Amino acid sequence: MSTISETQQQAMMTSSFFFLIPMVFLSGFVFTVENMPEVIQPVTYLIPLKYFLEILRGIFLKGVGLEVLWQDALLLFLWGVGILTLATLRSRKRLG
Repeated sequence: MSTISETQQQAMMTSSFFFLIPMVFLSGFVFTVENMPEVIQPVTYLIPLKYFLEILRGIFLKGVGLEVLWQDALLLFLWGVGILTLATLRSRKRLG
């Protein structure tokens, strides 16, 4: 968001409104994914917070490690690499 915003306040408001609030509702943190309408359930797979919560629940509630949670950790890692790549490419265009 900061690469397309002009001010820090604009970046914070935009990211809160368009990303953070929908992520919390669609991640399964507030409502379980199974109780969401069937049309919305596939969208939850695009939310990185969903995978983070799965890892947290696995570690704290079930006591399992990466041998069980490796798929969620891999998907979360790939999300991070993708976002970092996009931000780097966008920053280069803006600086250069």
